[in-house]
Amino acid sequence: MIKIGTLLEIKKQAAEIKRMYEEDPRTKTFNALIYGSLKTGKTSILRTCPKPVLVHSFDPSGTLVLRDLIEKGEILADTRFEHEDPFKPSACQLWEKEFNYLYRKEFFKHVGTFAIDSMTTWASIIMNEVIRRAAKTKKNREIGGAPQQQDWLLQMSFIENYTRKFLSLPCHCVLLGHADQQKDENGANVGDLSIMITGKLRERIPALFSEIYYLRIKDYKQGTRELLTQQVYGVQAGSRLGFGGKLEKTEPPDIKKIMAKCGLDTSDKPLFSELEYEEETITTTATNT
Repeated sequence: MIKIGTLLEIKKQAAEIKRMYEEDPRTKTFNALIYGSLKTGKTSILRTCPKPVLVHSFDPSGTLVLRDLIEKGEILADTRFEHEDPFKPSACQLWEKEFNYLYRKEFFKHVGTFAIDSMTTWASIIMNEVIRRAAKTKKNREIGGAPQQQDWLLQMSFIENYTRKFLSLPCHCVLLGHADQQKDENGANVGDLSIMITGKLRERIPALFSEIYYLRIKDYKQGTRELLTQQVYGVQAGSRLGFGGKLEKTEPPDIKKIMAKCGLDTSDKPLFSELEYEEETITTTATNT
């Protein structure tokens, strides 16, 4: 038998844990890693996400397919990170400063979906920054030079740390990437088709996401596409939200419809142009002397 005092304390702690879970906005958000081959329409998927969408774009001209929604204010596209000169790298510093500024200012509370497009070019500008820093302190290194073995570990650490911070945001999160398959020394494919990323991050980064979807062409003649949501031989995919048969093995590339099937709220937040400010009331207390 449990003593009455101990039992009450146990119940109190259990209730507190339950309360924290229910009040944590991240338990109600959608986070997905979506990857596919070139020109399969990965960026276009952002059109179907809860609005407003903020996309940090690293792919040159990648946001052209979103232009109409950008003009309407439904999507904000920060394209400053698209154009990088490896011999004068600056995009990574600019992105890190901007992301952390928005994080501190709680900007993401007003975002429906935040997206990084794409992992491939994001990782590239991170490597440029790693090499730039090495060139500042080591005589045998130069900006724009080839990566050395120790650079890959620094790049991987940066990617993993910021991916964790990315997934801690109080909004839906989507990371887009390109498909890749590792090859052996003879050029033969080995392992599963997965997101293009460095070394061990091929397993460690997808493990952080609830949803891993592979975008592929369904019908080339009609130009239709589909998202593979479950693991099949040779392709990395999976869904935690889709447990119990909520999702089919393949789904149309519509994020809101997938979220609805999984029981998530698909509501949009107010567009930034619709936000209103509240007057701050300053109360002073007069002191008699």
